[in-house]
This record gives sequence, C-alpha cells and structure tokens, in this order.
Amino acid sequence: MRVAMVDIYIIDLLVIGTLLLMVTLGSGWISRLPLSFAIIYLVVGIVLGPYGFGLIQLRRDDVFNAELLQRLTEFVVIVSVFGCGLKIVRPLRWKDWNITTRLIGLLMPISIFALAVVGKLFLGMEWGEAILLGAILAPTDPVLASEVQLTDTNDQDELRFGLTSEGGLNDALAFPFVYFGIYALKDNNWNNWLKDWILVDLIWAIAAGIVMGIVVAKGVVWIDKKIQKRRPADELMEDFVALSTILLTYSITEIVNGYGFLAVFVAGLVIQRSYQNPEKPLAQLEFIERIEKLLEVGTILLLGSILLFQPMLNYGAQSLLVIILLFLVIRPLGAWISTIGMRNLKFPRRKLHSGARWLFGWFGIRGVGSLYYLAYAFGNGLKGEAAEQIAWITYSTIVVSVLVHGVSATPLMKWYERNIASKTNANPPATIDEFD
Repeated sequence: MRVAMVDIYIIDLLVIGTLLLMVTLGSGWISRLPLSFAIIYLVVGIVLGPYGFGLIQLRRDDVFNAELLQRLTEFVVIVSVFGCGLKIVRPLRWKDWNITTRLIGLLMPISIFALAVVGKLFLGMEWGEAILLGAILAPTDPVLASEVQLTDTNDQDELRFGLTSEGGLNDALAFPFVYFGIYALKDNNWNNWLKDWILVDLIWAIAAGIVMGIVVAKGVVWIDKKIQKRRPADELMEDFVALSTILLTYSITEIVNGYGFLAVFVAGLVIQRSYQNPEKPLAQLEFIERIEKLLEVGTILLLGSILLFQPMLNYGAQSLLVIILLFLVIRPLGAWISTIGMRNLKFPRRKLHSGARWLFGWFGIRGVGSLYYLAYAFGNGLKGEAAEQIAWITYSTIVVSVLVHGVSATPLMKWYERNIASKTNANPPATIDEFD
C-alpha cells in the first residue's frame, strides 16, 4: 500500500496559489483600503516562516542562503527598473529631468553620508561599515512604490515622475558607494584602492551602463523591426522581447564591468522611444508589470520568512534610531534641501508646491533594492558582527517602510491629487504666492 507523503514544496505551492487567488479576487476591496499588497505578503511570509508553519526556510542549520536572496532580488530589480524606464515618455532634456538630477545628485549622497555619520557616531561602526549601511539603505524602491509612481505613459505629474525616475536610477547609482564600503571593510587604507574606485567603479561602470543600455536596446529594436517585416512573431510570444531585452542588456553590461541596473533603466527609456507604434512599448510595459507583481509576492514572502524575533530585538534600539532619523529627519530634510528653488515644469513661474516637497521627503520607500545590496555585501566580504548588525537594521527598516508607507501611500496620494496636483496642473492663478 502506497502512503502519500506531501512534500513541503507542494504545500508552498498550495499556499502561494491560494494567496494569489485571494489578493487577485480581493484586489478591488484591498485597493480601497489604506493597505498595500506588500503588507499582506509580509504577514503571510511570517506565518510561513519559522514562527509559523516553517514552510519557507532560507536558513538551514543556521546558515543563511544569501545567494538565493541576491539572485531573486537582482532579477526583481532589473525587471522593475526596466518598467520604470518604459513608463517615462518625458523628453531627454536637462530641464525636464531637473527633479531627477536633484534627487539623485543631492538627496542620495545626503542620505548616504548622513546614515554613515549615524552609523559611525551612534552605532559604533567603522567608516567602511557605516558607509555600507548608508549605501544599502539610501536607494528608494522601484518595486514596492507603484502607488506613488507614474500610473501610465500619459501621466506627467512631477511628484510621480520624480519618484519613478529616482527609483529607477538610484538602485543603480548607489552601487559605487556599496563598493566603497566593501573596499573600506577589507582595507582601511583608502589610498590603496581609492583611485581604482574612482576610475572603475564610479566613472567607467556608470558610463558603460549608459552606453550599453542604449546600444543593446537599439540593437534589439533594429533586429525586431527587420524580422517583423519579413515574418511577424507569434502574438502570444511577442511580449517576451521585453524580457529578452532586460536579460541581454543586463548580462552584456555586467560582462564589460558596467552597472547592469543603470543599463536596463536606460534600455527602458530607449525602447519607449524607438517604436513608431506606441502600442508596442505599452504592451511590453503591461507584460513587465505582471511579472513584477508576481516577483514582488515571492520576494516579500521571503522577507517575512527570514525575520527572527530575538535578533530584531537585540538590534531593536539601533534599528529604531536609524528608522526615526531616516524617515523623519534625513530623507525629509534632504528632499527639502534638494528641491530648494525648484519650479513647476508646466508653469515655470510657480515654485514646486511645499506639500509636494514634503511628500518627496516622506515617500523614501525602502525595499527590494536594499535587500539586494545587503545580500550582495554578504557575498563580498561582509561577515561577523558587522554583518549581523547591518542585516537586522536593514530588515527592520524595510519592514517598517512596508508598514508605514504601505498604510500612508493611498490616503496621502489621494490628498495630493485633490489638493495639490489638481491646482498645480491647472491654469496659473491670479497670484503666485498661493503656491510658494
């Protein structure tokens, strides 16, 4: 007589399938609540982890599978930043991207440096560890921030554009600082590696990312157009051009030692502008967003499953300090400083509304990008007490971000649309002071 033994993997599939069915059919109700889907996934992940049914385990015999987390989050990020690029139809002119250059060129370095100072002065870290912590937590997340990003290619709102372009770029441009922290961990004498860091990790890798993003995307589009003229691809398979573009761009860029995240974002921008038929990139965007949503489920489930009460409690005071300073001081003040003198793009005589400036400061959502950088650091020299400290501060920060930003995103964006966006995108008022 054959006795059926149900594998844990099969139970995992059952639970995930049930979860997907529930959130899909219940999405109409969930979207009306001040509640993000990520919160639901996080709670389910905790239930499936060691404190619940133990069905998802990234820890085996106290060994954490950092490589699995790194590869999963890596794929999630490249899919997401490509989608960010596809959403943006704004002209590639400096003045049109002014808010992005401020958020990347000012706000991100301010965040990294401020967090590094907190790590050095208050958490007892060495400078290498402190800079690494800042680089891991500085990037905003393109995956969990869909409610505050551009809704479609027709959306030209400045707040949504700024948050979308920031999320698409800073997951790539935080990488030099991650390398800086890793090098400093291995060698306290910065003179031994600083020159190579500037030439290779700062200048070359960024330049290579931009160039390869353009070249590979243009090449894919050229091949696509040539072949489609001769024999159109199967309609069901055509959207996979987007996925192939992501994988080719990322892999080729990494081979030449460039930043693949940056290249994939640039590729999304190029694809958006390379087809005469606007329906083509729109179909790719819809396909990519579906993949992104599915990957989000898996990533946040894993995050929930790796949370452990005792380590989070051990580093609770440090995590709380970082969270309070990052969410309530560093990000808001950094955003305010970065947007000083910023003008409304549509009506240049108007200053950027103060409410929008504060929302830039609040919506510094942390998530999958930070998980990737943490897992990457694990595989490149971060270990011991420093690894535990940075890891649990990072996990706690992401969890709190999922909760507080998930709860606040819907009501705050509704308030913004009703009280700010509707006014700043309307005809200029009689007096300009109203919008200062």
